Amino acid sequence: MESERVEAAGSSTPMEMMVEGDDASEVEGAVQDDEESDIDGGGGEGDVGFVPGPLIPLKEQIEKDKDDESLRRWKEKLLGSLEGDLNDQMEPEVTFHSIGIISEGHAEVDTPLPVNENQNLLLFTLREGAQYRLKLAFTVRHNIVSGLVYSNTVWKGSLQVDQSRGMLGTFAPQKEPYVHTLDEETTPSGALARGIYKAKLKFEDDDRRCHLELNYSFEIKKR
Repeated sequence: MESERVEAAGSSTPMEMMVEGDDASEVEGAVQDDEESDIDGGGGEGDVGFVPGPLIPLKEQIEKDKDDESLRRWKEKLLGSLEGDLNDQMEPEVTFHSIGIISEGHAEVDTPLPVNENQNLLLFTLREGAQYRLKLAFTVRHNIVSGLVYSNTVWKGSLQVDQSRGMLGTFAPQKEPYVHTLDEETTPSGALARGIYKAKLKFEDDDRRCHLELNYSFEIKKR
């Protein structure tokens, strides 16, 4: 799914960040592929918002089908060895471990998360016209996180110049981190595009739980 973008009127777009929605699977009865849906950016009258169902502890979801041998084996395959770590916590816990920048001709740069709130994080410096990808590593614990969405807002000085949103997908708990690489993007070119930008990156799920809010900056230099 293509991400929705909101641009400041009369301004040029300094950076385009897009997230492609993944096919998602849930643990409850059977695997269900989530249909791709647009991220609501308007909030106008007549919009029917998606209302997620009630949270059920993962332990309860597993135990309710324990008499179904094929389904039990399927869940064990999906969740691996997590069953020994299950508890009655209902809310999923998403922990972001790093954010990286991948660009041809440059060494990959990974920034550990979280960062000190007082730290002025310069996430990356690239030349105008450079192609790059953002890479995220995160883990999910306790329960399935449904509809993990991403938003990124960019300012140059006091002017908001870019806003992008997109869907990452639905993720089951697992011990190993998920690694998600976003679509390739190209930095803008031209004298007006050069300089330092400030941005806010945010991840929320279907229940509007915020799992990460990161303030950072980046710089675009002359080619």
